[in-house]
Amino acid sequence: MLHDLYIVILYSLIIYFLLLILTRLMGRKLLSQMTYFDFVTGITIGTIGATFITVEVKGFIILLSPVILSLLVIATGYLTLKSVPARKILEGEPLVLIQNGKILEDNLKNVRYNIDDLMMLLREKKVFNMDEVEFAILEPNGKLSVQKKSQYLPVSAKDLNISTKYKGISSEMIRDGEIVHQNIEQNNLSYEWLYNQLQNNDIENIDDVFLATLSTEGTLYVDLKKDEPKYNQKVEDD
Repeated sequence: MLHDLYIVILYSLIIYFLLLILTRLMGRKLLSQMTYFDFVTGITIGTIGATFITVEVKGFIILLSPVILSLLVIATGYLTLKSVPARKILEGEPLVLIQNGKILEDNLKNVRYNIDDLMMLLREKKVFNMDEVEFAILEPNGKLSVQKKSQYLPVSAKDLNISTKYKGISSEMIRDGEIVHQNIEQNNLSYEWLYNQLQNNDIENIDDVFLATLSTEGTLYVDLKKDEPKYNQKVEDD
């Protein structure tokens, strides 16, 4: 029993740190950016690691392995939270791929990205022309942060010296036929006000409401259960 416990702990540690090293070596591509081969390889590596433990250990004690792996993940997360050097080693650092409009080829090679990978990430940011890019930074999680050149940035209300109103988050008043009492109180509203608003929309029964939200401008949005639009827009081909 003690021998099996020792084996489970030892092999779980070996597999965890092996996977940690391999994933760092494989790079920082998002799942959506991985090729089919990358995906299959990752699944194969994980399967081999799990099989290695299950072959060596039999019985219910094998269920201790996922617990150990989960605790290691939690411990690693806590370590990266508290230690900057550990965070750099385990998670990596942001890497500049485009600086002042110039592509840094050496940095692309460091993360094993080709020009097609870079162009794909830029298109995901709605950038189709390299002339528009001032900076592009690859984040540790594999996402690309893009700063456009000033002449390609959209004009904001501040640029035009136009005053704007506060726009916060809408509050749920009714959810699936149930009144959200907390939000009624937080917005200093009465139930009478809510009922009147529903009656103005020809709604007599709260149970018929799927969702009702109140914007910061005071507009109440109401969606009824099982209400069918007059026209169903199709996006698929016949």
